[in-house]
Amino acid sequence: MIENPMPLKPDRLSAFFRAFDFTARAFSPDDRASDATLVVKGSANAARSLVLRIGPPVAAFDGEVLAAVSLCFGGPLNPLLSALPERIEIGLEDAPELRALANVFTAEALDARCGKQTALERLAEVIVLMVLRRTIDGGATQPGLLAGLSHPALHRALAVMHDQPSRAWRIEDLAAIAGVSRSRFMELFREIVGTTPSSYLTEWRLALARRALVRGERVKSIAAHVGFGSAAAFSRAYTRRFGHPPVQARLN
Repeated sequence: MIENPMPLKPDRLSAFFRAFDFTARAFSPDDRASDATLVVKGSANAARSLVLRIGPPVAAFDGEVLAAVSLCFGGPLNPLLSALPERIEIGLEDAPELRALANVFTAEALDARCGKQTALERLAEVIVLMVLRRTIDGGATQPGLLAGLSHPALHRALAVMHDQPSRAWRIEDLAAIAGVSRSRFMELFREIVGTTPSSYLTEWRLALARRALVRGERVKSIAAHVGFGSAAAFSRAYTRRFGHPPVQARLN
């Protein structure tokens, strides 16, 4: 058996794609249900830059647009969506992998071929993931989730909370994963993420719970799956956060 001598880095993005439905569809300026727009700009069918614009679609874009699609990230409950800047633009001159993907994406968008929608969804997901990866690696200047995911210590604690929401996380455990003392972890988390670890974890659990309720899962099983001690504790927290009991969201 071949062993990897390098420890695996925590995955800072996959949890969001697992937890929230990601879809891409033909762009329309009237598509008010979309969360974002992915635009490929360039000339002569050669991609020059990618733009990820968060928010409602706009009627026109600056520069020559080769292709554009509307994106859904699972709605405003996805914390990654609200953490991103309104506009991210990446030049493709020094990004050969992204440039190649953008050119394939443009070709699919402009041609009516079998499997076009499936191809666009898969390509858009990979392109967006790579854009987000670059954005996280670039860091953030304002407190929030993006800054936490960019932080060399805190991103490890955030990743395990995202991947294992049902675990009864103690501050000591998270601090150890981050590689800092308990007091330093609490200080850093509030300074960089803008809230406490407990508050962030509760928000993440409730966001996951609301998605599960929309899918028709039962309150008791959701409570256990996302880390609440009982269905009653989950119901209280959910009602405080959203203003109505979870059973109401399930019935709707």
